Parts: sequence; C-alpha cells; structure tokens
Amino acid sequence: MKISPILTQLRDYCPSLAQRVSVGIDPPALQSPTPVQTPCAQVRGLGDRAAENKAQNATCQIIRDRFAVLLVVDATQGAAALDQLHELRAEVWCALVGFRPGSGYAGVEYGGGEWLALDAQRGLYQLDFFAECQLGRRQAKDPAQTWQEHELDGLPSLSGVTVRVDAIDPADPNLQRPGPDGRLEVVFSGELNP
Repeated sequence: MKISPILTQLRDYCPSLAQRVSVGIDPPALQSPTPVQTPCAQVRGLGDRAAENKAQNATCQIIRDRFAVLLVVDATQGAAALDQLHELRAEVWCALVGFRPGSGYAGVEYGGGEWLALDAQRGLYQLDFFAECQLGRRQAKDPAQTWQEHELDGLPSLSGVTVRVDAIDPADPNLQRPGPDGRLEVVFSGELNP
C-alpha cells in the first residue's frame, strides 16, 4: 500500500495535528531528548499478511496491508495529555476508518492501539490499521498481477474449435470391442468472432 494517501488524509482531516504528520521509520527517535512539537504523528508500514488462495485454477488471495500511526503527545501536562490522546485518536479514526487508500483496496479498519512509551516528557501511542486487497485480478481486462496471469495473457486468442466424436457405442466389432473403435462418427467446427 502507498503511504502517501494516508499522510494526505491525516493532514487534511486531523486539525489537532496541524499538518505535523510525517513518515516514521524509527520510533525510538521520537523518544530522544530533541524537542518535537506536539502533538504530531508518524505513519509507518508494518508489513502484510496473505490468506490462502481461494481458487484452484487462478490466484485469488486476500492481502492485508498493515500500517501504524504513532501519536506523540506532551506528557508534561499530566492527565490533560491523556485527554488530548483521546481526542487525537477520535480524529485519526474519523480520518482513516473506512477510507480507501487506493484502487482495489477495501476501507481501512482499526486493529487496536497501545502505549509504546510514556515518561515525564512525552507519550508515544501506536494505532494499528489495515486495509485489504486481492492478489489476482478481478476482471480479465485488469493488468496481470501474477506470473500465471502474465503467461495466460501471452496465449493467442481462441478463434475457433473443431470437435471430433468417436462414439463408444455402437462400436465396429471387427476393430475393437467395446468402443471407441477409432472411426469418427461426427466432426464439426465453429469459428468464434472476437
């Protein structure tokens, strides 16, 4: 999943963060003594999980892309910091839950949250989210997403069929019993228009 739409959504719909939303790769850096203007948020990818394939002759796997929003609050305010976290969480939920982060994705769902750090200076709270998409195209006109789909796209179009029928019965007793006897009883062809 692309993180940019998540960043834009949080910046546009979380006024308490005042545009202080960035990509976060190193949560311990938020705990460093360097001053950070609070409240702020960092978004980081957590990875993905894949369900088993639901089809026998194609790929149809549900992929759950997971990401986290880390909220940083000023803990010097005591109980007011916890109240602020409560309000920030509500803003983040309102901005993200149900939001579709890209084509082919279902709406974002909330997975839970937890304190990562809370000391006398600042608190770091992580909210986990996920959105699901399908690996394997939904319609034939969609671009290939797997090697099997890529190979099938390279096959020539079916332009027609010829059917040759060698019936089991009646069989020629001089050739093979029981049939099929190797003689064609019916042959027909048909062409397909694209």
